[in-house]
Amino acid sequence: MRFSTRRRARFAYRESMSWLVWLTLAVIVTGVAAVTGIKPKKTRHVARTSLMGVARVFLWIVAIVLILQAWRTY
Repeated sequence: MRFSTRRRARFAYRESMSWLVWLTLAVIVTGVAAVTGIKPKKTRHVARTSLMGVARVFLWIVAIVLILQAWRTY
């Protein structure tokens, strides 16, 4: 049984990940790296600096705003 080009394209679209899924994964990985202080080798240590403290506070504020928005829309 041969599929038409349109049907094959529809299957390929359903099986691939959308840009929103990739963006969500990137945000999760970035957030985990920022909160835990993971860093590549031979880079400057910023885990105990005020800049990292500000970044963590900002992440908490963004998380609270997103939770409140989700709660209000529900």
